[in-house]
Amino acid sequence: MRIAAVADIHFAPPVWERVREKMEHVRDEADVLLLAGDLTNYGKVSEMETFLNVLVRLRIPIVAVLGNHDYESDQQDQLMKMMAAEGIKILDGTGYERDGVGFAGTKGFVGGFGRGVLTAFGEREIKTFVQATIDEALKLERAMSQLRTEKRVVLLHYAPIAATVQGEPPEIFPFLGTSRLAEVIDRHGADLVVHGHAHHGGGGGKTTGGIPVHNVALAILQSENPPRAYKVFDI
Repeated sequence: MRIAAVADIHFAPPVWERVREKMEHVRDEADVLLLAGDLTNYGKVSEMETFLNVLVRLRIPIVAVLGNHDYESDQQDQLMKMMAAEGIKILDGTGYERDGVGFAGTKGFVGGFGRGVLTAFGEREIKTFVQATIDEALKLERAMSQLRTEKRVVLLHYAPIAATVQGEPPEIFPFLGTSRLAEVIDRHGADLVVHGHAHHGGGGGKTTGGIPVHNVALAILQSENPPRAYKVFDI
């Protein structure tokens, strides 16, 4: 299976115009398109309506997760219903199997990496914050446990490893993802992990268990020579 992936489109007509021509050919290069969150700028229904008008014209199966921007207006439930109504498969702690490949996805959350992972100690506010991270990791655990395919792809918005956020200011690394997600991925196994969120991060890295992870934020893909609108992987 050929899989195209992109994140952080932050849809607006001027942005889409820059990538429109390339995106219109995605079905010639891939069998499935993965959207790794931040599809909109402010998570508004009006934004999604416009975005869906161009997505449906791509005529390619789409699997997606939402990102933090898509939660900004507290309309995420409506956004997911709208996308599902157009045949887009939304992963939110769920798994999906297609042509022998399993997809597991969730938004993810922040919390830091390695020895710097924030723990649930001290103030109630810290414990609540950490619990949100744990909840997203548990959602990914549930999604991956649903898959029965030999080949597996994990779709996230937040980063599961520090390597793919390198390039961002070190001070904000803890807010770009958490290795709690990578622990789940290594426990269940996968062939590929894609995420976004870190617009100035690195392109690729691996989990502790050696599973390849790629940051497919549109800003990174557009900075390449020549600029790309998505990245294609063979699974």
